[in-house]
Amino acid sequence: MTTDDRADAVRPERVARAYLLRVAEPPAPALARFVDEHGPVEAADRVRRGDTPDPVTAETEARAGQDLAHRDLREGAAVGARLVIPEDDEWPAWPLLSLQVAGARGVAGTAPPLALWTRGPARLDTATTHAVAVVGARAATEYGEHTAAEIAHGAAGEGITVFSGAAYGIDGAAHRGALAAGGGTVAVLGCALDVGYPAGHVGLVNRIAERGAVVSEYPPGTPPARHRFLVRNRLLAALTSGTLVVEAGRRSGSRNTATTAGVLGKVVMAVPGPVGSALSVGCHKLIRDAHATLVSSVTELIETVGVLDGAAGTGDAAPRRRTDGLDAESLRVYEALSTRRGRSPEEVAADAGVGISRARAVLPALELDDLAERTDSGWRRTRDGPGRAST
Repeated sequence: MTTDDRADAVRPERVARAYLLRVAEPPAPALARFVDEHGPVEAADRVRRGDTPDPVTAETEARAGQDLAHRDLREGAAVGARLVIPEDDEWPAWPLLSLQVAGARGVAGTAPPLALWTRGPARLDTATTHAVAVVGARAATEYGEHTAAEIAHGAAGEGITVFSGAAYGIDGAAHRGALAAGGGTVAVLGCALDVGYPAGHVGLVNRIAERGAVVSEYPPGTPPARHRFLVRNRLLAALTSGTLVVEAGRRSGSRNTATTAGVLGKVVMAVPGPVGSALSVGCHKLIRDAHATLVSSVTELIETVGVLDGAAGTGDAAPRRRTDGLDAESLRVYEALSTRRGRSPEEVAADAGVGISRARAVLPALELDDLAERTDSGWRRTRDGPGRAST
């Protein structure tokens, strides 16, 4: 590590955010707003002193005295991890904006992360550019694991980063499929990076860290807990362009990820299974209720999520999204649309966080670019856009 690297590792903003990650259990919406208002260094100082508004105090007072930021940074570095913060060029600001927009609309549990512990060579801003989450049941069937691995293998071969949660079953199959293709994959954990959970996937997580990245909000030593996996799911949904559910029971946690993805304006997809399979009930319900698009191959995944403009991984040109060239507000309007259900301009404006007059102006422009279409039920995304290869 160079002198500059050491100085960057202990810059005040990084130390402050390391402290704040430990003193508040994510998601901490009041603290996130407080940091946005005052900056991380002042916010951390005021939390230490107890000089905070009541909502922030409620989120931090139990742990405010645990000032272990420097220790956490050292222990993170000891396992090859770095703390990526919003002040870094690597921060995936655009995908995480969906959490801010949802939080501003009052959607519970959608506060953005204060920072992300990251282990592996992949940069988060690059890894999230063309990314899909593949999630599903832990007690998966052979059919489910095979399907997840095949789709993840194909997606990774097309230049799409496969995100999942490193759990047994569908998650592990998705990671292994992406690794087998020589592509990128990212594991987002519901515990600290140094905990070694799940024990049977320590080797898999290490392989992911060698080629891609392993990510967590939780400081060193934080054990797994059910609520932390549910909180983690919002990151899987936010950091990717779409979520694919391969197998899910009626009360599966992967349905929680899919629901969050829908709330964030991301594409939701589901793989159908045998009609009598209890592990496909959740997928079938998502499809039947028009909350997810049926996907059975990587070609259909790419067509549905629209992350690439033509085949990636071929030729020398960098892969392009259908939406490249849109300004920030137009992109937010586009991402507020669904491929399944028409939405009114008022709904789109609210989800995109733009004025209704701006949304009404942008929607016809998206239609001219073949990115949106007007239907009897409202505006929705088109399945295919200009420049896409026919299949």
